[in-house]
Amino acid sequence: MSYLSSSSISVCTRLSSVCSRGHLSPARSLSRFTSSRPSLVSRSRAQSRHSFACAAYAAAQSVRCSTTQSRSSPALRFSARNSMSTHATATAEPATTTDNPLLKDSVTPAFDKIQAEHVVPGIRALLAELNENLDGLEKTVQPTWEGLVEPLERLSDKIERTWGAVSHLKAVKDSEPLRTAVDEVQPERVKLSLRLSQSKPLYEAFKGIKEGDLWGQLSEAQQRIVDGELRDFVLGGVALEGSSKDRFNEIQQELSQLSTKFSNNLLDATKAFKKLLKEPSEVEGLPQSALELAAQQAKDEGEAEATAEKGPWLFTLDFPSFFPVITHSKNRALREEMYRANITRASSGEKDNSPIIEKVLSLKQEKAHLLGYDNFAEVSMASKMATLDKAEALLEDLRSASWDAAVKDLDDVKAFAAKQGFKEQLKQWDVSFWAERLREAKFNITDEELRPYFALPNVLKGLFQVAGQLFGVTVEAADGKAPVWNSDVRFFCIKQDGKPRAYFFFDPYSRPSEKRGGAWMDEVVGRSRLLAPAGESVRLPVAHMVCNQTPPVGDKPSLMTFREVETVFHEFGHALQHMMTKQAEGLVAGIRGVEWDAVELPSQFMENWCYNRATLNTFARHYESNDPLPEELYKKLVAARTFRSGSMMMRQLHFAMLDLELHARFKPGGKETVFDVDHRIAEKTMVMKPLPEDRFLCGFSHIFAGGYSAGYYSYKWAEVLSADAFSAFEEAGLEDESAIAETGRRFRDTVLSLGGGRAPALVFKDFRGRDPSTEALLRHNDLLPAAA
Repeated sequence: MSYLSSSSISVCTRLSSVCSRGHLSPARSLSRFTSSRPSLVSRSRAQSRHSFACAAYAAAQSVRCSTTQSRSSPALRFSARNSMSTHATATAEPATTTDNPLLKDSVTPAFDKIQAEHVVPGIRALLAELNENLDGLEKTVQPTWEGLVEPLERLSDKIERTWGAVSHLKAVKDSEPLRTAVDEVQPERVKLSLRLSQSKPLYEAFKGIKEGDLWGQLSEAQQRIVDGELRDFVLGGVALEGSSKDRFNEIQQELSQLSTKFSNNLLDATKAFKKLLKEPSEVEGLPQSALELAAQQAKDEGEAEATAEKGPWLFTLDFPSFFPVITHSKNRALREEMYRANITRASSGEKDNSPIIEKVLSLKQEKAHLLGYDNFAEVSMASKMATLDKAEALLEDLRSASWDAAVKDLDDVKAFAAKQGFKEQLKQWDVSFWAERLREAKFNITDEELRPYFALPNVLKGLFQVAGQLFGVTVEAADGKAPVWNSDVRFFCIKQDGKPRAYFFFDPYSRPSEKRGGAWMDEVVGRSRLLAPAGESVRLPVAHMVCNQTPPVGDKPSLMTFREVETVFHEFGHALQHMMTKQAEGLVAGIRGVEWDAVELPSQFMENWCYNRATLNTFARHYESNDPLPEELYKKLVAARTFRSGSMMMRQLHFAMLDLELHARFKPGGKETVFDVDHRIAEKTMVMKPLPEDRFLCGFSHIFAGGYSAGYYSYKWAEVLSADAFSAFEEAGLEDESAIAETGRRFRDTVLSLGGGRAPALVFKDFRGRDPSTEALLRHNDLLPAAA
């Protein structure tokens, strides 16, 4: 397809010779920390309106979170980590920094020691140091690599590691004291990021490199860094003066506050819903695993005698609790109550996100106008592979290819429900229930049948074996070698040729009281030649993978749904791109500097291996008997892969098209509300229209509290790339181990190794030998037109 044939990233001439991405930029460059940085907000395939988690839950109605947004400038990275809210500018006070674990100069933060009381003094002390360093740099800066880029990388790394630890803990171990501390120092952090974004001495020095004799001596990766910096400076407001600059900075501060407020409201609204059931008839149809989890949750809330068999049972809107209800519960009233609660989360009272959405869109539009753009979507696209036209063309092509299949999907569910004696009008809370019954009847397979074969320890073992086969690495447990934030967190080392290549944390289980939903990967530190420890040639990368899967219950290990298996493979794909990079320039190593609409390629690519028989043979074994997954079950699993694929595709397309419409054409304060826009887009993307009271947008954290504003289309854009990449393995022969290994090494040495040091369109061509095609994606989803 022409819209995917080449990178459209180019030097913009709107305000300067180069343009930047600004608030959303996934590409990490040196100069700014002003964008809101989600951890590669996990997968996203939001498969239905009633669940918003990560893409691995694709077939199942959720939105998977993903990796941290492929980074932008160091300054960008600094203010990017989950833009926390701020309510007041703190007054200066003596900073107590002696033995502050937040300021520990270590590759891995002291996660076990950092407390809320360390945040304000620690961050203030660090900001004072960095401001002083920046003072000196601006006075002495030279348009050379050593005189500009290297000191900026050192400066950015300090705040990245420190603020990154705070941001991470807020995501996985949230508390009111931590929120208060973050609120207090956030404005000061953003202030430094704005200073970096708008530093004319640094901007002129980068221009000096670009226009001077040094340019021709730089490597491709170094030139990408400079171009990205110049672009990001422009979108950071460096060309603004006077009142325009003041207003731009006010907007950035307010967007940061609103992003955190949105996220806090959603978390609080999710936690607020609790449904305690005491009668066995009320939980009829729910699988044993769901009853065990509900009984455990009831115990945690004070019901000491709760059991899976006799209750009581407590249900919440957290995905592992919510999803079984909407999919399996025969209690239609319960399904309706939880469905309605889920689609109206954070849409009323003190936790209402509706005014925040309107304000965010208004501020982003104003910001775009200040920068000389017609709308915020153009600002977002300035640093992506796509343009607005190309992104919308791809979405429309996929929509037209999927609509008829989606219509048939719903018709099939209605017909099946009627055949089973269901006489009511099929409602939104009925679709998942009856679709699951249809899937069971059609393929004779259930999640509960599969769970015993997907114990987490076995899944990890198989995942690591796949990595070894494809990429020539080994993964070893390194528990105890780095502090962790929860006793369930694991720590691993990746080795190649017997030598450490990278490390990563893995936090697998849902903790609704303190941990945000979804799944994501983020970096702890990146690979860097400049920041190598004494005696080493490079600093090795460290990542963390976070999921929200079903926790162990009683003496059983975590028995995973197949969707949860996909999620782990997905997040590991993100982590691999961060950890397997060979790029020595830290500012474009791993996921840094990779255009945002390409970062999902490795993650979505890895999901395909969950369906490969040889892969499943390595880990799909019954947790008690160790018997392998029966061939009959495997065939059913593969056959069910494309079940309702038209509906799944349309849901994702709805989110992507709605996102672009809101950021490109919506007029805040006009006659049409954001919810009107949602319903208007649904006319062409949703076969069953949303309820009038549907307020799913109030929980759409990807675009209002993450890095996907005018970027949600990236999931489909990157899925085209990932499906085409996997087709290279299909062409090599999935049963040919030597051919698979050879193709895997080529994938490792291109997609996983080159980082942001080479344009993703070129990286794809390096691996595939041609431009990408949508054929593989449509084929994998059984959406290709039938042959005449």
